[in-house]
Amino acid sequence: MPSAKPIPARERLIVALDVPDREDALALVETLGESVAFYKLGLELAMSGAYFDLMAELKARGKKVFADLKFFDIPQTVASAVRGLARHRPDFATVHGNDAILKAAADAKGEVKILAVTVLTSLDRGDLDDLGFQADAEALVLSRARRALALGCDGVVSSGLEAARLRSELGERLLVVVPGIRPVANRPTDDQKRAVDVEDAFRLGADYIVVGRPIRDAASPRDAAMAIQARIADIFGR
Repeated sequence: MPSAKPIPARERLIVALDVPDREDALALVETLGESVAFYKLGLELAMSGAYFDLMAELKARGKKVFADLKFFDIPQTVASAVRGLARHRPDFATVHGNDAILKAAADAKGEVKILAVTVLTSLDRGDLDDLGFQADAEALVLSRARRALALGCDGVVSSGLEAARLRSELGERLLVVVPGIRPVANRPTDDQKRAVDVEDAFRLGADYIVVGRPIRDAASPRDAAMAIQARIADIFGR
């Protein structure tokens, strides 16, 4: 069942700015124009030296920002990092780790919504076996989501394949952000192993989807974004 949260339809698409520097990021933002209202800034841009300048510029343009830095360290360090990040006013931030780490982040979040990373969409059953996990991906995601919610996190990052179980078990209490979106229903040819289509992600319960390469690498990124926005509007209305 689609999310019932009162989120503007056009904000449900988060575009990943997976580019090497501020100039490339702003060029893509300019190209996309008003077709995109929400951007994800990840580790690649964090290494550019202009991460917070770019974040400030996006906020000045009225865009929402998802700081996808996947903080993972001892709890005190994570808490300090989250407090520092909050001064830059991102809307979302990601944290990875055990209960103590998640609680430290939640306690320090201020106005930032903290998303717990569950199982990366680039991992499948074989990868989990290699990492020593006994549970399957769905059980592991649900367990981590329950803990994150209890510890004060606002939501999780999860494959769309687990979104339906999260929604049925936890209702509307948490945000579900689904990356690894591929806008057509085919098997991905890149490193995303647990990908879903736009409609499937929202039908299964996603609140937001994150799309990167299918927009960035399209012949017309703006047209690709607008096409996805039209599909979202068909689901949620305008």
